[in-house]
Amino acid sequence: MQKRYITSPIYYVNDVPHIGHAYTTFLCDMLKKFYQLQGKDMLFTTGTDEHGQKIEQSAQKNALEPKAYADKISARFRELWNEFHIDYDIFVRTTDNTHCLSVQKAFEIMYDKGDIYKGSYEGHYCISCESFFTQTQLGENQSCPDCGKVTQIVEEESYFFALSKYQDKLLAHFRAHPNMIAPAFYQNEIIHFVETGLNDLSITRTSFEWGVPLPHNPKRKDDKPHVMYVWLDALLSYLSPLGYMADGEKMPYWEHTTHFVGKDILRFHAVYWVAFLMSLELPLPKHIYTHGWWTRDGAKMSKSIGNVVNPKEVANAYGVESLRYFLLREMPFGQDGDFSQKALIERINAELSNDMGNLLNRLCGMSEKYFDLKIDSTDVEAYFSEELEQIHTLAHNTQEKMYHI
Repeated sequence: MQKRYITSPIYYVNDVPHIGHAYTTFLCDMLKKFYQLQGKDMLFTTGTDEHGQKIEQSAQKNALEPKAYADKISARFRELWNEFHIDYDIFVRTTDNTHCLSVQKAFEIMYDKGDIYKGSYEGHYCISCESFFTQTQLGENQSCPDCGKVTQIVEEESYFFALSKYQDKLLAHFRAHPNMIAPAFYQNEIIHFVETGLNDLSITRTSFEWGVPLPHNPKRKDDKPHVMYVWLDALLSYLSPLGYMADGEKMPYWEHTTHFVGKDILRFHAVYWVAFLMSLELPLPKHIYTHGWWTRDGAKMSKSIGNVVNPKEVANAYGVESLRYFLLREMPFGQDGDFSQKALIERINAELSNDMGNLLNRLCGMSEKYFDLKIDSTDVEAYFSEELEQIHTLAHNTQEKMYHI
């Protein structure tokens, strides 16, 4: 039986789950169930990303130690996915000891290979996005081009990953696998990004402590203790629950991997992550499915204006399956979608109740009234060959579209 691996992003524990988290997780859960119906051996992981300066600061604001704060928020995600009947197999946390060991061992492999070297870094850093940006990338008033918050000048000792070394290899792989990133226009964006030139990536920090520490190596002499860059740490969470650098029990699932990500984190997955895997000499993901953002009543969701949708509240009011149906139905995959209570109610009434509900009710009623809930005629194929052919065509087309989300 063919093994397949599906991952959601691991969600950052700086805040509680929102509708975007629920959407991505529903997508993963839907695809896992689809493949299981095809007889595939599926493994689905989700989890939480718990390190970094932003978490350290959020914990301080809540008068908690970082680990206690991470425990609290991570539990909210796990509880919600359980309430939503998400059929995940593994819930990974980046504070898990097994994960931290995998990250440290991966670092050593890349270091010994010469893909990691020591230097110093000075540049604009966005705490919210955990990302460095060049002067040309910044918005007005030295703001982050992704979230709009003001960046900080950071100067510190750092280890770098030789990302520029993999520029040509990345481009060659994308061109040889035109369906790796879907929808296709996202793959074109990534190719353009790589073609403009890649800078080596700072992958450690010394200005805070909440992260995976570098493994001890007498060959390295550091002025300050280093912790891993949060994205190196987080991305390896796709491998660590499979037993990478440990027992390796579930590593065969990695041979056919599908990632689901939001468009805001595509660059990290399609460029940084793929380059890390090339350095580690591991198979690359088969697909990176990329979706858009949710707005609310036409406006971008923001905690400051109070229009963020709480998926638990919606599910409590309308039902989990209604929420699942609406999110997967309303947003064309890859594009942005708008959440409104009016649209949700219309989908429930018009499609779930009127169309699907009435159809099912009539089929059940007529089957019982006229056929005693049995279809035992040997002439079904003879009398209804055209209808059966339409059903087979519809089922085949549905499968083909699912295989090429």
